[in-house]
Amino acid sequence: MKPTILGITLFFAALLAPIYASAEESPAATPQYTYYTLAPDITTNYFTQGKRIGYLRLQVDLMVADPELIKDVEHHAPLIRDAIISIIGHQPEAKIKSLAGRESIRQACLNKANELLIAETNRKILTELLFTKYLYQ
Repeated sequence: MKPTILGITLFFAALLAPIYASAEESPAATPQYTYYTLAPDITTNYFTQGKRIGYLRLQVDLMVADPELIKDVEHHAPLIRDAIISIIGHQPEAKIKSLAGRESIRQACLNKANELLIAETNRKILTELLFTKYLYQ
């Protein structure tokens, strides 16, 4: 008997059906990412060469893996905002203006925000912190 394309397709479909069924049965295992935008945008300053002041405007989106955690993020938004402003205020101009520096600042903000949220809620809430707007002058 010669195998046909239909026969081979049905064979593989029968093999893969339990895998797909188990993935559909456990939706709680897959994260349902949700975003929270800190509003209004953060506008703060940093020191430039010659002790002049530069300005930075950020829009920050916070990603959580469970929509139920958004209420905690919203409640602690002023604390997160303050931490971000504090971190940016201590950065040199070169770091603010470089892509590698921006990523370093973003990671520092994420780590500090999670550290503060763990202290307040006893759990890690943020999956990611994103700068969706980043304008400096």
